[in-house]
Amino acid sequence: VMTDAATLFARDGYYVWQEALDRSQVATLRAAAHRLADLHDHGREQAVFRTDDADRDRGELFFASARGVQGFLEADATDEQGDLTVARRHSLNKIGHALHDHVPEFRELCRLQVIGDAFKAAGHIRTHIVQTMLIFKPPSIGGEVRWHQDATYLKSEPRSVVGLWIALEDADRSNGCLWVAPGGHLSPLREDYSVDWSRREGGLKVLDETPWPDNGVALEVAAGSVVLFHDHLPHRSEQNRSLRSRLALTVHGYDSRSDWSASNWLQRGGLPPMVV
Repeated sequence: VMTDAATLFARDGYYVWQEALDRSQVATLRAAAHRLADLHDHGREQAVFRTDDADRDRGELFFASARGVQGFLEADATDEQGDLTVARRHSLNKIGHALHDHVPEFRELCRLQVIGDAFKAAGHIRTHIVQTMLIFKPPSIGGEVRWHQDATYLKSEPRSVVGLWIALEDADRSNGCLWVAPGGHLSPLREDYSVDWSRREGGLKVLDETPWPDNGVALEVAAGSVVLFHDHLPHRSEQNRSLRSRLALTVHGYDSRSDWSASNWLQRGGLPPMVV
């Protein structure tokens, strides 16, 4: 199976293990996600995350989340006065970005053999896990995520970042599943998001004018499924206008033979990477 995964990953830029986690593992992770969501203080933490603004307004709270556990609201979760218009649990876009450092359930997930095997299928010898993030995609207001490549935002030298997208609820076309462009990992990197740390300002710039894919393939997966994807693979997701949420967890790591770029927005300070 691992040989097949490595071969198909090299060809397509992604690979799917359907229901790689069992129901009890998924239930544990889902409960941890809901616990964190219920603890979010929207009155004090009103940071909103959206991807339709060329990544502007990524401030200190966003940069600090690389080392902690920070919630970010959906753009449509509050009214003009800042009050929630939806249930607290359905108000969040995401929580990140160091869950594996601070939340036991996510630390244990990263120690599972399926996680290490997935990174090895991508060619890693040893993986430095640097980012874990819950993506809530809440009912009715879950925002669209435009076409992008993860290497725009997470950079190692040489390039070796790999992502795992883990479904904690069933994901299909109706509630905003992932869409990918098979083989698109062989296309150029189109954009770069770098931070000038002397000014503490980030910026998105175009590197290559290659068009984004016209459509792509919908990855409809059951809860517990693990999607492995290359850092150059174009992927996106549509708005969730259904009455079901589409909770997922992402894990990103880079190969130990690479160095983490100093221009990354994600800087973990004194937090050592988790090695698997």
